[in-house]
Amino acid sequence: MTTTDIGTSLAQVGLDEQADLLRIATAGSVDDGKSTLIGRLLFDSKAIFEDQLASVEATSEKRGDEYTDLALLTDGLRSEREQGITIDVAYRYFSTPRRKFIIADTPGHVQYTRNMVTGASTADVAIILIDARKGVLEQTRRHSYLSSLLGIPNLVVCVNKMDLVDYDEAVFRSIHADFDEFAGNLSVGRIDFVPISALKGDNVVTKVSDVPGSSDAMPWYEGPTMLDLLETIRVAHSEADGEFRFPVQYVIRPQRSDGLDHRSFAGTIAGGTVTEGDEIVVLPKGQRSAVTKIWAPGGREVTSARAGEAVTIAIADEIDIVRGEMLAHADAQPKRGTELSATVCWFADDSELTPGRNYLLKQTTRETRSVVTALDHRLDVNTLATDADAETLALNEIGRVTLRTQSPLMYDKYGVNRTTGAFILVDEVTGDTVAAGMIEGAGETESGVVWHAGAVSSGDRAALLGSDGARRTIWLTGLSGSGKSSIATEVEKALLSAGHNAYVLDGDNLRHGLNSDLGFSESDRTENIRRTAEVAALLTDAGVVAICALISPLASQREQARQAHDRLGVEFTEVFVDTPLEECEKRDPKGMYAKARAGEIENFTGVSAPYEAPKNPDLHITPEVGTAAEAAERIVARLFGDDTSTVI
Repeated sequence: MTTTDIGTSLAQVGLDEQADLLRIATAGSVDDGKSTLIGRLLFDSKAIFEDQLASVEATSEKRGDEYTDLALLTDGLRSEREQGITIDVAYRYFSTPRRKFIIADTPGHVQYTRNMVTGASTADVAIILIDARKGVLEQTRRHSYLSSLLGIPNLVVCVNKMDLVDYDEAVFRSIHADFDEFAGNLSVGRIDFVPISALKGDNVVTKVSDVPGSSDAMPWYEGPTMLDLLETIRVAHSEADGEFRFPVQYVIRPQRSDGLDHRSFAGTIAGGTVTEGDEIVVLPKGQRSAVTKIWAPGGREVTSARAGEAVTIAIADEIDIVRGEMLAHADAQPKRGTELSATVCWFADDSELTPGRNYLLKQTTRETRSVVTALDHRLDVNTLATDADAETLALNEIGRVTLRTQSPLMYDKYGVNRTTGAFILVDEVTGDTVAAGMIEGAGETESGVVWHAGAVSSGDRAALLGSDGARRTIWLTGLSGSGKSSIATEVEKALLSAGHNAYVLDGDNLRHGLNSDLGFSESDRTENIRRTAEVAALLTDAGVVAICALISPLASQREQARQAHDRLGVEFTEVFVDTPLEECEKRDPKGMYAKARAGEIENFTGVSAPYEAPKNPDLHITPEVGTAAEAAERIVARLFGDDTSTVI
């Protein structure tokens, strides 16, 4: 999906300007007059240039229109002008002496509902257009419900084309009553109704009685014009008043001649306020630090910043933080979990949402694989009734689902924070966005998936084994050819000789069975590591020393493996087999490096894909240790003997 550039970045708008900025989205059925309304609003408020008006007049004349079609001011795509419909979302910026506005002209056609959701996702007000001749239609209800679902606090219902029903008050009152009946179950703070004619300008910017030559055709309406409402509606920025949320988008490491050398983290604040000196926590790791510096765009140093601002933050401690992780205040953390209950709107016209399907889930700057474990119900947008027997969601249908994610999400309920509570689902094969979702909360209760404690406790197992130290996973990470598998085999032999039950989970061996359905894409490799870690944690909980030998190139993957063990309260030891790349290539036991250098293997770790070496491994092994057997002997001594050093 593409959108027209609004010509200004909200990240560069100052705090005072943000407080006076109103984001508007139009909604409603096709041909209700949304584009014409926006064109009229821009024209009557003197917010267009002479050359823009001249272009619209020329296009209107070329098409044979009897009037200047102001809808062309927002229909920017060639196909839109040819067909006279809105397809994409067009953003327009304008201002009056009282307020600044960004208005999104969204499509009314059913197949472009996904574009409407895009335009409305950040709006403060939704203008619902209703054709006076047609009344409240299914698409009117769908867009109104979506506006409510998206957390838009204000609706302005404009009954348009009143000139085509002779400005009949009874028509307006009837539509008012129909919409009120439907809206009774919507979660909207305020709803206003205005009878208008976007084509003629009645009650858009100017009252009918104030239009030159007007006969005051609607003396029965004594309320404000649409622009009066937009200028006076109170804007409540709940994210700005909420808890501090900072999804990390980019890690910055400047190397400058003046000696400035630090790591900082760039992104847009998704909630609350941050100030120098604040104690923060890095999620999902849980490590704590404090904010030392904050920079606004352009490198300007500031002492604090709030939701909606793009900033760069430096912290006091050297913590390995990557894109997709989050900073939050230590005493007000978001929820964390891998199982979620959410409401989704399905966008795909060539597929349906079906439980059991896998999708890539994107939330803030975080991406993870996910599976829809259950469709709890489907919503009827006309009656707002739910169908608990529904088995699928088709194009534009809305329903409640339960999702399980591969890695934990840091989230708030959508009603609390529209940024951290929102996500999209992407088809892993086509790359198409197939759904937008709003998080309602944790999903364990709805799905019925809970952890069942066994009759034998961890303490019972420890007593039986004689030592709780046996409940441990040894995770060997390093480049291909570093010697991980050889060391793992020797560690297993040494532990068995010492009376410990041990088992090696080798990456290649697991791909013959448990992980045989996985390829070598980044997502499949991550899933390979996740499954291995979960199996290792279960083995360790049962008293078996699990020995895992996997490249596991990313720090986030190894952190996820550690978390799987933390959940069960068992030990996880990360062992970095630090063999230099040159030495690994000399060994090249499988001939993989040669193939990678020849271009026969894509995304090969160390050659065409990165390896993030552990910065603080539990144990650090270098080739100087000696043979695999000697390295294994020293590992066992460190973990099960009296030696407590970390460098071997």
